[in-house]
Amino acid sequence: MLNIYEAESLNKRKSVFILATFFVFVFLVVYVISRALSYSSGYETGEVGMIGLAFIISGLSSLGGYYFSDKIVLTISGARPADRKKDFNFYTVSENLALASGLSRPKLYVIDDSAPNAFATGRDPKHAAICVTSGLLAKLNRSELEGVIAHELSHVKNYDTRLMSIVSVLVGMVALLADWFLRLGFRGRRKDKEEDGMGVVIFILGAIFAVLSPIIAQLIQLAISRRREFTADTGSVSITRQPQGLISALEKISQDPEPLEVANKATAHLYIINPFKSKDHKTVDWFSNLFNTHPPIHERIRSLKKMS
Repeated sequence: MLNIYEAESLNKRKSVFILATFFVFVFLVVYVISRALSYSSGYETGEVGMIGLAFIISGLSSLGGYYFSDKIVLTISGARPADRKKDFNFYTVSENLALASGLSRPKLYVIDDSAPNAFATGRDPKHAAICVTSGLLAKLNRSELEGVIAHELSHVKNYDTRLMSIVSVLVGMVALLADWFLRLGFRGRRKDKEEDGMGVVIFILGAIFAVLSPIIAQLIQLAISRRREFTADTGSVSITRQPQGLISALEKISQDPEPLEVANKATAHLYIINPFKSKDHKTVDWFSNLFNTHPPIHERIRSLKKMS
């Protein structure tokens, strides 16, 4: 049995390990592919320019989403601002838990959909929003609602949106470099240049990395997303001081048969549970789980039950 602080520390260590692995992987990919591009073009100093250009393009493409992600997602989801009288439990639970967690209350929104679910968005605690469905408010009791809202507040407190934005920029940079190599590396390879053994090895490694690195980067990004869900679950218990509310909420939401109509692949990772209601059996193999944005429900519940 783990206490809350031990569980938080364990989740943070695992998150740091995955992030460190990801940064090392990105550095290795960028180095090898840029060196391979330099070899194929004949310009030994071209790699720095390639890295900078890829970083600028991927960064700019993510910048708009970073600053306007809350408005974009809420608009796509058809969310309305929450009303204190109409959504009294949502309002008061959010106010109480925000106070307990040392945060200002985020903006509150409701999606009029009978499928129970919730998500948090916004680049930092001062620009955060929590959105829940009307189905969640109707089907959860106050203790369960507290567990869900505390989970979303943990995402806000941990700057998870900012973290995933940075990860997205790095994934985009890897994908761009890989695409450039596949488009230009072979076509631009100089035939008049004397072949050297190390250059050929770098070129072959560049080709291998160009094919595999975007897939591996995406898998690591998904692993980070899953780990942040475990961390937010632990944060929820840290705020509410009792895991049973979130356990019961996760069970209710996952067992509800209704899919969330407004959800799409671009926003699915934001929700507390996959809104497409994919089957979450214990027999799901590890390979399939690599491509999921969320950990299996039974693993999250098992982790929560270990906390005291």
